[in-house]
Amino acid sequence: MTDPDWLQRYKEENPNGGPKPGFQPGVSGNPKGRPKGSRNRKNIIAEEFAKEGSKVARVVMDAALEGDMTAANMVLQRLSPPLRARAEKVTFELDGDKPLSEQAQQVLTAVAAGDIDPETGKLLIDAIGAFAGIKQVDDLEARLAALEGRA
Repeated sequence: MTDPDWLQRYKEENPNGGPKPGFQPGVSGNPKGRPKGSRNRKNIIAEEFAKEGSKVARVVMDAALEGDMTAANMVLQRLSPPLRARAEKVTFELDGDKPLSEQAQQVLTAVAAGDIDPETGKLLIDAIGAFAGIKQVDDLEARLAALEGRA
C-alpha cells in the first residue's frame, strides 16, 4: 500500500523527519508562552509535600487514633483499596447457535427467573453487544474483500 499524496510530499520536503515546513528549529511558535525555568503548580505542591508530608500524615494518623472519624476515613481510604463487588459464578443455558438478539433474550429470561442477578445479566448483554460489533466488522471486511475481488 502506497502512502497518500500529502504524506509523500511531506516526506520529500522533510527527508530526515525534521521540523514542519515554515517552522525554524529553536524558535517557539508561542513567544509569549511560559518562560523558561518556570515551575508548574503541581510540581511545587509535590515538592512541598515531599518535605512536610510525613508530618501531615502523622497529624492525620494521630487524629484518627484519637477517634476523629474523618481522619480515620482518610487513613483507611489510603491504606486499603475499596472493595469491589464480585459477581458469583452462574450457570444457565445459552444457545450459542441462536441469533445474538435471541441470546440476549435468553439472558433477560434468566434474570427474570432469578437464575442470575441483574448486574451479571447486564454484563452478559454488554458482552453480547460487543461481540455483535466485532462480528459486524468481520462481516464488513468480508464484504469489502468480495467487492475488491470483483473489481
